[in-house]
Amino acid sequence: MLTDITLGQYYPGDSFLHRLDPRTKILCTMIFICSIFLANNWWSYGLVTLFTGSCIFISRVPWRMIWKSLRPLWLILVFTLMIHVLTTPGTEIFSIGPIHVSEEGLRNGTLMTLRLVFLIAFSSLLTYTTSPIVLTDGIEALLMPFKRIGVPAHELAMMMTIALRFIPTLLEETDRIMKAQASRGADFTTGNLWQKAKGLIPLLVPLFISAFRRADDLATAMEARCYRGGEGRTKMHQLIYTKRDYTAFCAILFILILLIVMYIYLG
Repeated sequence: MLTDITLGQYYPGDSFLHRLDPRTKILCTMIFICSIFLANNWWSYGLVTLFTGSCIFISRVPWRMIWKSLRPLWLILVFTLMIHVLTTPGTEIFSIGPIHVSEEGLRNGTLMTLRLVFLIAFSSLLTYTTSPIVLTDGIEALLMPFKRIGVPAHELAMMMTIALRFIPTLLEETDRIMKAQASRGADFTTGNLWQKAKGLIPLLVPLFISAFRRADDLATAMEARCYRGGEGRTKMHQLIYTKRDYTAFCAILFILILLIVMYIYLG
């Protein structure tokens, strides 16, 4: 079901990760994503697995929500695995006609698939442990230095956060429309590719109308509250780095250094 997709959802809590400054979580997520690409052996992947699992445990986010963030992308994960398994030359394990599976292909495909799993799981923690309003403040604060060269920091942060916030809403709306159309005889599952594409028309038209209506209502509400962008705006809660933020930075930098060492000496 589309409602099982958890992209952009926030899981309320009071864990160590929930209390981190949003700037810290955004920067640590970016550093970790870059660090994952340094993992090229089983030892480094073991370290990444341990660190990712520890972060999920500390966040107190249920494991089923992490699984839900991975489940919609299972096709991409399987496709990534098969591409490496079937196209990488090396020591042949077995072959069926023109299909040859090599030991190197199986290893590279497994490692690349795991890399995507860790990337998705760790990135999901950012939205699970950060509310949309706080995430907006963090993105705006990180973009603020670029305002000197004309980058509209506040507006960009607002647009990204609104888009992220309305993903679950649009998914729920899509699921509701699909159920309504199915009750009227619409079929979204059978037929060839062209027939399935034509069957999506009764779904896309009301979905677009609903999305535009929501956008218009949001714009009217913002104008009614005299929203004029970021100029002259103050914040009720100022973002301040604390000891736990420095602890998080030290932990992620330690993982980065270990992965660099493993990449050089164990690669």
